[in-house]
Amino acid sequence: MPWTSKEYEMASTAGRGRPVTAPDIRARKGGEPLVMVTAHDAPSARIADAAGVDMILVGDSLAMVALGYDDTLQVTTEDMAHHIAAVARTKPHALVVGDLPWMSYHVSREETVRNAAALVRAGAGSVKLEGGRKRLDAIAAILDTEIPVMGHLGLTPQSIHAIGGFRVQGKQLDAARRIVDDAVALAEAGCFAIVLECVPDGVARMVTDAIEVPTIGIGAGRHCDGQVLVSADLLGFEDRIAPRFVRRYAELGREATEAVARFCADVRAGTFPSSEETYHMTDQMPEALQLYAGDGIEVTRTPAEAPANP
Repeated sequence: MPWTSKEYEMASTAGRGRPVTAPDIRARKGGEPLVMVTAHDAPSARIADAAGVDMILVGDSLAMVALGYDDTLQVTTEDMAHHIAAVARTKPHALVVGDLPWMSYHVSREETVRNAAALVRAGAGSVKLEGGRKRLDAIAAILDTEIPVMGHLGLTPQSIHAIGGFRVQGKQLDAARRIVDDAVALAEAGCFAIVLECVPDGVARMVTDAIEVPTIGIGAGRHCDGQVLVSADLLGFEDRIAPRFVRRYAELGREATEAVARFCADVRAGTFPSSEETYHMTDQMPEALQLYAGDGIEVTRTPAEAPANP
């Protein structure tokens, strides 16, 4: 059944104390499963926070689900900061995690720190980056500035050209071992949590058992410490891609299309706006306006404006 306004209000404020922090997330290892969803603007952030998620990821997936690109490689640090700021203005209880986009942490320590700081200044409470041991220097540089870092292993969308597309990772023994080894390295380096994307559930379980920080799965099975989905996928707004791991909890894209189609039909049929949806003049206004009308122009009342007792 749909929520009542009272139920929605109660959910929006239930259990709300101070905002969630990266240490809070780290401390949840092995406890109640963590929930993270993406949001790229204020309305979607309010929905996610009212629903009670632990983390809101302002992901570089915005390139595909919000900006119309075919991959995540097109967004910039400025794009990410713009959308993080929109989410942060809602003052969510959930921890805001900002994705560092492609080429924002690959050139130098100085540029890495500058870009991470830009996301934090925009409102992120932590940043996320992709890759294993090769990213340890970037992680150390960011952590040195007291910015919490979330790791990301398995399918790393910023590496699609190197790995040959959006494919499951870690299916072979050597690849699985590398993922576990990278996860241990990231956890020891100081990452407060690690996203595991599109890896076999057995590999995700090995990683989860091997490290002391939470794992957040997306297409990684049920043995992670938490789960994340792109909000456009779980709400049914995105229909171009249908990953196996996505469960649709609504079909809002179809419902929105039907709603706009009904609006189009009402406008074209002349039934929108109705009298109740229109602002009307007072009884005195037509006579007053007639004084300023030119010769031959008559100001008339609509039926709703006509006196009750002429």
